[in-house]
Parts: sequence; structure tokens; C-alpha cells
Amino acid sequence: MQAHSYKTASSNGTAARRNLVSGGLFGIGMVAFLDEAIFHQLLHWHHFYDKSTTSIGLVSDGFFHAFSWLATIGGLFLFADLRRKDMLQVKRWFGSIWLGAGLFQLYDGLIQHKVMGIHQIRYVDHVFYYDLVWNGIALLMIVAGGALIGRRPRSSMQTGGQRDARRA
Repeated sequence: MQAHSYKTASSNGTAARRNLVSGGLFGIGMVAFLDEAIFHQLLHWHHFYDKSTTSIGLVSDGFFHAFSWLATIGGLFLFADLRRKDMLQVKRWFGSIWLGAGLFQLYDGLIQHKVMGIHQIRYVDHVFYYDLVWNGIALLMIVAGGALIGRRPRSSMQTGGQRDARRA
């Protein structure tokens, strides 16, 4: 009987990890796509790589766009696999979308903008305010994702029973 319990706990852990990876990849792809479409193409605030010519910047945007689609499609393929195997944990998956999006945006705002300096959000005199909003939104997405991932279903908290893997 204990071997069965161990196997169930192990498969629940595997499902939890797969939901995190799937949603995280989708979240990274989604926020990267929105960044590229809004800030690179529509507003023309920056390119992925702004330390060279406009042509190089446009090529770097193309690679960034390809990356965003690969992450999005990879996350969706994993999502389809989770559904097919009846392992989808909806709250965990949506939480990991927000977590992945927030972590990527925070990485972009801190590492790419400040440490590596490959581009800024916008080239203005007071970029601090843009950075503050950019990184603040990233932190809000991380907190929202963490809250969804860490939230237990109400029914299992009231009854003290095992959590259903589909609702985790």
C-alpha cells in the first residue's frame, strides 16, 4: 500500500513540475511577444539590441520574436500533453504563466537593461520612472503567479483531505 502512495505522490510532483514548465514557457513567450510587438514595433522605443545600427537592431528583434514564438509554442505543446494525460492543474498552470512572465520581465529590466545595457525601455532623460513601472509590473506578476501556485483548494483545507491533482 505504501508503494502506491509513493507512486501517487511522485506522479503528483511530476504533474506539478510539468504544469510549472508549460505555463512558465507560455508566460515567457507571451510577455516577450507583447514586449516585441508593443515596444519594438508599435511604439519604436527600442530594439532588442541597440548598441549598433538600426539594421542590426531589426535583425535582433527578429531573433527575439522567433524566441518568443518558440517559448509560446513549446508551452502550448506541453499544455496539450498535460490535457491529454489528464494532468492539467489549472490554477498552477495559470499561476506559472504569471510567474514566468514576471520573471522574464524582471530579468529584462534588471539584467538586459541595467547590467548588460543592451537596450533601455525608452531613451529619455528620466528613464528611472520607466524602469520603476517596468520592474514594478514584473514584481506584481511574480506575486500573482506565486499566489495562484501556492493557493490550496478550499474544499481540501476544510476537510483536511488530500488535494486533488487536477485542482492544485
